[in-house]
Amino acid sequence: MLACLVMLLSCETEFIPLNINTDPEIVVEGYIEQGEGAIPPYLLLTNSKPFFTTLSPNQLDSLFIHNADVVITDGVNSVKLNEICFNDLPPATKKLLAENLGINPDSVKVNICAYIDLLGAIKPAENHSYSLKINVNGKTVEAVTTIPPYVPLDSLWWREAPGKPSDTLLQLYSKIKDPNDQVNFYRFFCGINNGPLRTPFNSVFDDVLINGKDFEFRLIKPREPGEEFDQKTFGLFHTGDSISIKWACIDESHFNFWNTLEFNKSNQGPFSTYTTINSNIKGGLGIWGGYSSRIYKLKVKR
Repeated sequence: MLACLVMLLSCETEFIPLNINTDPEIVVEGYIEQGEGAIPPYLLLTNSKPFFTTLSPNQLDSLFIHNADVVITDGVNSVKLNEICFNDLPPATKKLLAENLGINPDSVKVNICAYIDLLGAIKPAENHSYSLKINVNGKTVEAVTTIPPYVPLDSLWWREAPGKPSDTLLQLYSKIKDPNDQVNFYRFFCGINNGPLRTPFNSVFDDVLINGKDFEFRLIKPREPGEEFDQKTFGLFHTGDSISIKWACIDESHFNFWNTLEFNKSNQGPFSTYTTINSNIKGGLGIWGGYSSRIYKLKVKR
């Protein structure tokens, strides 16, 4: 009882982070991917804002950093990326970029600007490392990522929903044969009826407990933006839908970024704590991440 009283009383003390009014930092979100249908290497470059900043939709364009010198090096070749804004892209590239960002290209109201290898000068390959160097406004930002070898899904199948049988809802299960030669890190995305690829609340995992084993696991359907949580249907797929599963292998620093970011997003409430997001960006914040990936398409049916 005393411990509960102390906990309740302690909740009355306001906690303000020490770094709420720090100077803006460069924020990087960039990816290089090997796989069928992969978008060319690209990154988004923005400025951070103070903790309590409020932005209206018409102010979001001002976050993007323009005229930066962005270079990717594969150990032999160095390629400078071109800055392209979303409204200037051809429809096919716009659709690919929107899908990778998990957004609907028809509903994008912000003119997102990205740095892209439009000519495909960099050839992403497994077991290769790629260095990123950004020079802008007298600042230098650097990062390195590796594209790991791909570990495929061994199989995909449907199971009945738990509890009372449903005519319209099914669970999706899969299996992988995890190699035992190294620690592997995985991430997955899901698209419904040709919609954008989205991730569930926890999209990454490692093989610490399953190293070298055949492992069976469930793939959770991501919630749509604005969709209310329903415990009875959470993670279940509707029969008749067509789905795309994007299964990707990532390196450790890439895993650590998403693992801490997703933990922070799900660790909310009155007793939550601040989580430091792991970043592999030197001189800034964010992620420069490599993927080896494949997309599996299937119908939701018995």
